Amino acid sequence: FVHVLERLLEPERFNQALGPYKGGLRFHPSVNLSIMKFLAFEQTLKNSLSSLNLGGAKGGSDFDPKGKSENEIVRFCQSFMEELYRHIGPNQAPDTPLGDIGVGPREIGYLFGQHRRLTSQYEGMLGIKGVQWGPSNLRPEATGYGVVFYAKEVLADLYKDLKGLRCVVSGAGKVAMYVLEKLIAFGAVPVTISDSRGYLLDDEGFDYGKLALLRDIKVHNKSLREYTKSYPRAKYNHDGKPWSVKCDVAFPCATQNELKHADAMALVNAGCQLVIEGANMPCTVEAIEVFRKSKIVFGPGKAANAGGVAIQGLEMLQSTNHVQWNSEDVDIKLQEIMKDIYQKSLKAANDFGIVKGSPEVLVHGANIASFLQVAQAMLEQGCV
Repeated sequence: FVHVLERLLEPERFNQALGPYKGGLRFHPSVNLSIMKFLAFEQTLKNSLSSLNLGGAKGGSDFDPKGKSENEIVRFCQSFMEELYRHIGPNQAPDTPLGDIGVGPREIGYLFGQHRRLTSQYEGMLGIKGVQWGPSNLRPEATGYGVVFYAKEVLADLYKDLKGLRCVVSGAGKVAMYVLEKLIAFGAVPVTISDSRGYLLDDEGFDYGKLALLRDIKVHNKSLREYTKSYPRAKYNHDGKPWSVKCDVAFPCATQNELKHADAMALVNAGCQLVIEGANMPCTVEAIEVFRKSKIVFGPGKAANAGGVAIQGLEMLQSTNHVQWNSEDVDIKLQEIMKDIYQKSLKAANDFGIVKGSPEVLVHGANIASFLQVAQAMLEQGCV
């Protein structure tokens, strides 16, 4: 498979051996070609773990929506789509852009509107559309919920339950917020959340009321320090990371390479037993090696956060058939998807001699299962 890997590393736009391109758009000052390539590579493998026929792609710009006026954001989205529309659509190599950092329902809406104006087509290819103007009930909760469902599967095999477990979470975007929400629903005790300025610690744990306050703070682009005005026992740590906080489970949900070697050592000293990636590759290779040596079970993002794109792939069927699932249906399907991804990873690891109790079983299993799925399709199609 070496020649297949070499081919896979140089993208078409990225890889559609398994199906139409599907991935997110990111608007953030850090965006460059290198980041887009690694995100698209990871997205290709992640999508292959789902039971759907989906390829992988990623796109974006170093445009920063923060601090921009509504008109500036509208104009940028329209200009961006004036080129993107040439490369997407149901009758050519289809692409289905979703939201990522800096791209939410507002930006997707502007992109969709410009695509409709340019093509005179009402095509359900853009993710996170408003329910009021599209048949699909795309769930922004899906990725965050899926991360917790995946953690639940891992813990069940360790004869443990989320209830009462102390959890540290990084990030304050939609993934982190919905991880918090589902952790609270399962009776876990999430105690941290973070942003680019620092992290917030509430030793008593967040509940639904506190979560509502956090969301209000983020909607108004305020510092998490605002939280301490309502809950003075909580502490805001400027320029810090949450990884030294005592915990059972850690959920890095912010961005790539956020959890490094020193952070992993801090987690070991904090008593952490399980790390589940919510973001795309938030743990460095050095950090993962620390987890392996310390026998901390590690769930990689390509498996743990694959639920969102899988649900949105399923909901492409809704758009085609002009039907809409309710929240309960989506939750059930999402749990089934995460269980299937978990079992698929375990089987692939076992097939290659990596035993179930090994701390690296999930990362190797996910890598093997996803790569073989893509590589086999490429070989069959002569894409080498």
